Amino acid sequence: MPEQQNIEYKKSWHEDYLKWVCGFANAQGGAIYLGKDDDGNVVGLDEYKRLMDDLPNKIRNSMGITSEVNLLEENGKYFIEILTPAYNVPISLRGRYYFRSGSTKQELVGTSLNEFLLKKSGKTWDDIIEPRATFDDIDEKTVKSFLQDAEMAGRLPESKGLTIPELFQNLRLTENGQLKRAAIVLFGKDPAKFFSNTFVKIGRFGNVGMADLIFQEIEEGNLFQLLKGILNQLNHKFLTRKIEFNGMNRLEISEYPIDAMRESILNALVHRNYMSTAPTLIRVFDDKISFWNSGTLPLGTTLDSLRRFHSSNPRNVLIAEIVVKSGFIDSWGRGTIRILESCKDAGLPEPEMKEEDGGFMLTIFKSTLNEEQLRKFGLNDRQINAVIYLKSNEVITNKTYQEINNIGKTIATLELSKLVEFNILTQPLSKGRGSKYTLK
Repeated sequence: MPEQQNIEYKKSWHEDYLKWVCGFANAQGGAIYLGKDDDGNVVGLDEYKRLMDDLPNKIRNSMGITSEVNLLEENGKYFIEILTPAYNVPISLRGRYYFRSGSTKQELVGTSLNEFLLKKSGKTWDDIIEPRATFDDIDEKTVKSFLQDAEMAGRLPESKGLTIPELFQNLRLTENGQLKRAAIVLFGKDPAKFFSNTFVKIGRFGNVGMADLIFQEIEEGNLFQLLKGILNQLNHKFLTRKIEFNGMNRLEISEYPIDAMRESILNALVHRNYMSTAPTLIRVFDDKISFWNSGTLPLGTTLDSLRRFHSSNPRNVLIAEIVVKSGFIDSWGRGTIRILESCKDAGLPEPEMKEEDGGFMLTIFKSTLNEEQLRKFGLNDRQINAVIYLKSNEVITNKTYQEINNIGKTIATLELSKLVEFNILTQPLSKGRGSKYTLK
């Protein structure tokens, strides 16, 4: 059996493995097996007698916790099992905190550590009181709009006749009459007055890449205002809309699926790390759009899990609950799946999700004919040059392929044939020097 979320194999003991014990205690608990190889096969442990005496004391003295240490035997070979339960309080090893995620051990530092300590205390960042805020800082228009959306979604208990303080108390947005951080982020007149990173930067970039910034806009306001403002900016200034006609009816078709866009924006706003000073960034290119928000994936969530049904594990629990009640998202961990499915239905490549620069970035591609996607096909630079050439020209011939890549006919013929096999280029109707290839 391979190593898992709660299983670790070690051939022998090393003091460094106390970090793994600490990581299990801070996560879901787990077992370390001493005297097994990486595949779980018993290789035996020579020093098992000494370790059976030493390990319980080492664990207790270094972390103040108790692990069950068992001596086991298989085919005449002895190995040790160290069982560590999950603890509901944070456990440190010499002042450092570790966490088991997947099959790896992570040291928690910075904002990750702050989030972890808050969570262990039963709180998240958004659930903390903001003593500087009063109800004068709440935008009544946003509250009214939220109530209308929540009523349509059928996700809000009876709220008619309630004052805003009474409503917020029912929504757990106050404590002893004081506003929590979530109330400001969701309904504040000016959240930036309290938290510096609540704005969103939108940039339009050219073909050269990140260095080629053409223009930018900044959107400010509470979360619900940002959602509407960002969509409005993207639709009217940053993205083009294809025009088609159905009889006499004029149809405008977005460059990207509206469901994917909406879900991407909400994911960035709901799950970003508000303890960071970095704003949410939306970068618009000719062939893709990316959404970046500060804060890596929550502990226990992996990139692979985002591509399948997974349990909802929001960073900002209270903010997420209110947005769920508005009907904009659900609480089943389906957000990223909806993005993937809407792009697939629109005939677009699978979006790219990755952790980058201390945050999470999601990129939606307009088509498969951009450099990043073409490289995933395994195309070389010459073949990519040909596809780029065809974006500006209707056809390409073998001779043209030779000229733009400075190669001979034999290589050109072979590589053009591969592009046809990949269904990127069409098979020429005629053969010979004048054969013309077009984008499929």
